[in-house]
Amino acid sequence: MRWGLRLGSFAALAALAVGGCGGGQRQDVNEPSGTFDVDVVRDSFPLTQHVAQQSRLRIEVRNAGDRTIPNVAVTVKGFNTRDTEPGLADPSRAVWIVDAGPRGGDTAYVGTWALGKLPPGRSRTFEWRVTPTKAGLYDVRYEIAAGLNGKAKARARNGNRPGGRFTVRVSGKPADAKVDPNTGRVIRESH
Repeated sequence: MRWGLRLGSFAALAALAVGGCGGGQRQDVNEPSGTFDVDVVRDSFPLTQHVAQQSRLRIEVRNAGDRTIPNVAVTVKGFNTRDTEPGLADPSRAVWIVDAGPRGGDTAYVGTWALGKLPPGRSRTFEWRVTPTKAGLYDVRYEIAAGLNGKAKARARNGNRPGGRFTVRVSGKPADAKVDPNTGRVIRESH
């Protein structure tokens, strides 16, 4: 009888644990609803790059409204491309390897980084260090969000969703480099 009681207690505890995992509150329950005004102050990404030479993508975002943005976020599209060969387990292929994303900005969403609350008039800079892996011509696009769950929406001055794009040519030819004989540092030159 003790086994039956123990198994019954264990089953009840397991049911409580499982019930608390998936069916509770909605993920977006604490995200404020509304539209938040955002300016892209500046963005930069070299339009000519070389395979295996690290580059930086920088996007500075400013809260142009009078309310605090709940969680300013940027989604980048174009760091990967889709391989059309049939039967691949994962058709996603890296065009750029993300060596380092915005510090403290990792999220559970693919291609999205968030840097938290942004008070009115303040700015945040998102910066990625990336290394291209494939030669070619690529479009890299980004969109700004005011939250991660869709209730807080970002709006540019023109009323559209804020964002931008870069058309980048990645050369298969390595960048010219030389060693400074005085310091031993590698100096890379791009054309």
